[in-house]
Amino acid sequence: MTRDGTLTVGIIAGEASGDQLGFKVMRALRERAGREVRFVGVGGERMTGEGLDSAFPLADIAVMGILPVIARLPTVLRRIRDAARTIIEARPDVLVVIDSPDFTHRVAKRVRKALPDLPVVDYVSPSVWAWRPGRAKAMRAYTDHVLALLPFEPAAHERLGGPACTYVGHPLTERLSELRPNAEEARRRLADPPILVVLPGSRRSEISRLMEPFGRAVARIAEASGGEVDVVVPAVAHLEGEIRRAAALWPVAPRIVTGEAAKLQAFRTARAALAASGTVTLELALAQVPMVVGYRVSKLEEQLKHLITVSSIVLPNLILGENAIPELLQEACSPERIASAVLPLLHDGPEREAQLAALQRLDGLMATDREPSIKAADIVLGLVRA
Repeated sequence: MTRDGTLTVGIIAGEASGDQLGFKVMRALRERAGREVRFVGVGGERMTGEGLDSAFPLADIAVMGILPVIARLPTVLRRIRDAARTIIEARPDVLVVIDSPDFTHRVAKRVRKALPDLPVVDYVSPSVWAWRPGRAKAMRAYTDHVLALLPFEPAAHERLGGPACTYVGHPLTERLSELRPNAEEARRRLADPPILVVLPGSRRSEISRLMEPFGRAVARIAEASGGEVDVVVPAVAHLEGEIRRAAALWPVAPRIVTGEAAKLQAFRTARAALAASGTVTLELALAQVPMVVGYRVSKLEEQLKHLITVSSIVLPNLILGENAIPELLQEACSPERIASAVLPLLHDGPEREAQLAALQRLDGLMATDREPSIKAADIVLGLVRA
């Protein structure tokens, strides 16, 4: 803290999702600190809009996939050094690193070595509960507190010998009004023809592996329903062209929509969904849309399954502690098995009712006493004052 009482917060994000979390916690810190707050570090447009003078553009490090990372490795390594130097020279009162552990944790390690007494907070736990569990214990060397987005993560860190960990809430819980239907949308959800939302993923590899079996499954579902099904495919913008080309080969033509508003509109009126694994399954679950999850990976990636230590790859199942949502992986992700799992969800019956009951339990399991960003800010401020 400076002589004039200003609180200096170091904050490091590594990609767009971290930028979204970062600007909210920055705003909450300013509201809760009771004094002037200055931010130093790395972030994107939302964080710079909240007053962060980012050390460099987020685009320098926001890369995904093995080959792109290798191609940009010299830049990424240089930016790790730059980010750490920015924090070390600023000597803040606390450091918050947000998600993107391959980048942010390397920054935190360098900072901890130079400033051993600086409190370090990790906002978003790595998936230590799924694979590489040894990371939890290793984090204790450079992390004082983990802010978890999933309610089972504090117990996982305790079991694995990780740092102190608190569930602060998932940002999706702040968007329930966008995910839940109004009265008119609820009527459409129950009306015929039923709306089936199909989500084949947000990565090129997912589109290439899932569009074909998903399309054939949709054809079987439509045939079994006498053609009475309205299929909607929300397409991510950067893959819209590929999705449209693949969907043109489907026996049943879907309605393809783009943009976040159109996707959420589809969720609020959908009777059921077929989705690739990912955060979208939690969005659907909070929208209370019964679903089937299908997923395929490459043969090489399939060999890594032996390193995975959880019984499900579906986030709502992990939160619920039971495999309430069917998941069809690899060879099981076939048109026949997908169709047979989706069809009962389009009509009243035991399968649909059981899944709806499970999804309704999520609200209680994910509830917090404060908004996630406010709870996160309070923990950060508590470490400064400790």
